[in-house]
Amino acid sequence: MQVRSIAPSDFEAVHHLLVTSGWAHRVSDVNDLSRLISASQRAVVAVVDDEIAGFARAITDGISNGYVSMVVVAEQHRRRGIGRALVEHLTGSDPNITWMLRAGRTGAAEFSAKLGFSGSSTAMERSPQ
Repeated sequence: MQVRSIAPSDFEAVHHLLVTSGWAHRVSDVNDLSRLISASQRAVVAVVDDEIAGFARAITDGISNGYVSMVVVAEQHRRRGIGRALVEHLTGSDPNITWMLRAGRTGAAEFSAKLGFSGSSTAMERSPQ
């Protein structure tokens, strides 16, 4: 497995991964995905046997705060450490950055806890109406 920054040549495969993994409401087409990636400071893919097996993106100032926005692994590649590798690549090792994520999907809280994330009493959320 290789984790690397996303390239424009990956967009079609990543879009397919997102749509088949329940994220079509966020990226209805490749143009939406392109806009999403261009607005993110970090976007990475996991490649297994020349196939996009996972995708993750984050928004960060690189100094004190970061938000992991998406972590998606193709169903047939789950439970192999790909999600962990994506998150670790995104977040790096800087101990001064506080990383947050939204753990609203089934299994997300358990997955995130294994990576050192914990529930927060200080975060607030405003959802789309």
